[in-house]
Amino acid sequence: MKQVISSENRPIKMWLDDIEENALLQAKNLANLPFVHKHVALMPDAHSGYGMPIGGVLATRGVIIPNAVGVDIGCGMCAMRINLKDADTESLKQIMSRIRKTIPVGFNWHKEAQDEKCMPQIEALPSVVERHYEKATKQLGSLGGGNHFIEIQQGSDGYLWAMIHSGSRNLGKQVADYYNKKAKQLNERWHSAVPASYDLAFLPVETDDAQAYIKEMNYCVDFAFANRKFMMERMKEAFLEVFRGEVAFDALINIAHNYAAWENHFKENVLVHRKGATRARLGELGIIPGSQGTRSYIVEGLGNPESFESCSHGAGRVMGRRQAQRELDLKTEIKKLNDKGIIHGIRHQKDLDEAAGAYKDINTVMANQADLVKIKVELEPLAVVKG
Repeated sequence: MKQVISSENRPIKMWLDDIEENALLQAKNLANLPFVHKHVALMPDAHSGYGMPIGGVLATRGVIIPNAVGVDIGCGMCAMRINLKDADTESLKQIMSRIRKTIPVGFNWHKEAQDEKCMPQIEALPSVVERHYEKATKQLGSLGGGNHFIEIQQGSDGYLWAMIHSGSRNLGKQVADYYNKKAKQLNERWHSAVPASYDLAFLPVETDDAQAYIKEMNYCVDFAFANRKFMMERMKEAFLEVFRGEVAFDALINIAHNYAAWENHFKENVLVHRKGATRARLGELGIIPGSQGTRSYIVEGLGNPESFESCSHGAGRVMGRRQAQRELDLKTEIKKLNDKGIIHGIRHQKDLDEAAGAYKDINTVMANQADLVKIKVELEPLAVVKG
């Protein structure tokens, strides 16, 4: 832990030295909520979000806050070790070409519904999920946009790795928007003590609305995992085609970093909201990606109770998307990747929103959370597909 802010009703425990002004204001809003458990935790990648900082961890008593989970419910990472020591540039290009043909990116999705057996199974679909289920079957196995990516990496363990960052696509957004709107309406009707300007409308857990949200949220978490698994199968197929079947794959590592879950902390059962934060229980494997062009990490949790057994979900932004497009130099950012021999997709100024220069230094981020995780494998990028 780097510092503690004690000026609010509850402490703010921070694993970073500096934080942007708006993110700190949002953290103070969290610390002044009447149902906060113990303190607010900010991971080393923390930056401004909508209502709650991304990279924030909030434990609550008796309420759930849709906006403290966010719109991309279940967004997370999966990674898989491949029993190959290396791959030449031509093979990597062939693999990435096959991936682009089988995995839609950005706003694109499949024209036809994918295998429904790969969708999360449940006795009865929740109402919002049910309304958007048919579209979700076509978005299964699609990457999405923003900071989502597919990457092939060289591990410090001597093997190649495949990594995917993606979420619940439009399904999670529909659930999040619906229940956040409902929470805002109810909070206004109740004359809630939580100011509307906080954008942290809540639902008491004993209410039907809260129970419905939790059910729908959990389905979206499962759908996001199913989405990543589906894409990882397409990656496997690409490797098998290029290397003519002479390749095997280790078990999948999967983590989510946008969700809320019941957990026991400081001897009390509470709802832990992680918005851009990863669970890091003692001995638990996790994934912390860097920016495009910098290394990522397979880590093992240390179970630090002060962070609610959490760690960062990535490097964290230092520039907004439009700011990066305005201020970063295209030639410089391309050169950074080319000098490392990384196969990438930065071609135009608009692509700079996901350039390495838009993100924090991953080395500093990892150093700041040495008490939260220990590094198992370092992963250097070889080829990247961005959403």
